[in-house]
Amino acid sequence: MYPRILDIANLSKKKSLFLFGPRSTGKTTLLNQQFPKERIINLLKSSLYLPLAQAPERLEEMIYAMPFKDLPVIIDEIQKLPPLLDEIHYLIESKHIHFILTGSSARKLKSTGVNLLAGRAWQCNLFPLCSAELGTIDLDRYLLYGGLPQVLTSEDPLEELDAYINTYLKEEIMAEALVQNLIHFSSFLKTAAISNAQQINYSNISRDTGIPVSSVRAWFEILKDSFLGFLLEPWQSPKRKAVATAKFYFFDVGVANFLAGFHYLPRAGTEYGRAFEHFIAMELRAYLSYSRIKTPLYYWRSRDGLEVDFIIGNDLAVEVKASHSIQKKDLHGLRALAEEGDFKKRVLVCMEDQARLTEDGILIENWRDFLKDLWSSLGAKSALT
Repeated sequence: MYPRILDIANLSKKKSLFLFGPRSTGKTTLLNQQFPKERIINLLKSSLYLPLAQAPERLEEMIYAMPFKDLPVIIDEIQKLPPLLDEIHYLIESKHIHFILTGSSARKLKSTGVNLLAGRAWQCNLFPLCSAELGTIDLDRYLLYGGLPQVLTSEDPLEELDAYINTYLKEEIMAEALVQNLIHFSSFLKTAAISNAQQINYSNISRDTGIPVSSVRAWFEILKDSFLGFLLEPWQSPKRKAVATAKFYFFDVGVANFLAGFHYLPRAGTEYGRAFEHFIAMELRAYLSYSRIKTPLYYWRSRDGLEVDFIIGNDLAVEVKASHSIQKKDLHGLRALAEEGDFKKRVLVCMEDQARLTEDGILIENWRDFLKDLWSSLGAKSALT
């Protein structure tokens, strides 16, 4: 069992929380580690779900019967019973009770039109295991199988990924009536995974799958709202005209590989480099979220093809290369970006063992050292100085 960075116990002392994240990232395990089971109401249990569905006002009576009055009340899988949020809203306002509400789909909450507590709860997210939680990391294994806890610890990670995808990504999404045609949706998932970490081209995906563009757009929204993927918006340069199309990343590199049919990643292959970039994206995203840093993560690509993989405000620009020997051409994007804005730090993350600093201030750094420096600043609120 790996220690998680997200300190939900201390955060919940300040305000009620939504804890969102895909299934099997470890939300329930985290809560069981940090809180007594007597404070947890799991809506997957019919003995708790049915009484509350019939009479949401019973929640107040349940809470009064709980021990550990100074701790928050935890409601697991809140999307199973969205009307309960009105009762929770009332208890926050009138009784000053703190809640932690977990969910694996914001879409179902939004679609029912319920109130999301009108700012009375902060949002937290839990992601697959990151390098800071793993301590030591087998990079090749992680790039292929990803960071879901049950996959990382399994002797047969492909079986775990297969079970995860077929019981959740397909069946559960369809069971909630988010899609009606599982064959078309499966085809969409495979095509989306093959184009993972690239700019979204709805028309190309529509043509490759035979699915209408409107459905392709809607299904990307489903993946985003179910926390199964995220968009990386383009950073708009004040000088060069930049592209305006977002990139899409699945929430986990192993899930993306399995959906795409990649069961082996040769180091010299394009897929390995893309998986390495995806891994760094996951690390940066988790770092910003766990540090409560609200600066968005962007990428930059000029109309003439110059690109930098990740940008965080004016603090950090990161280019990622799965190479043991960085050449001058690999620095073109970071050098062009310096003409667009004044960035405190420009880093090329790679496989070279020894760090180097170019004359114009670009740090060429091994990925392990980069991530160690990144996570060591957790809690300092200074984005990567």
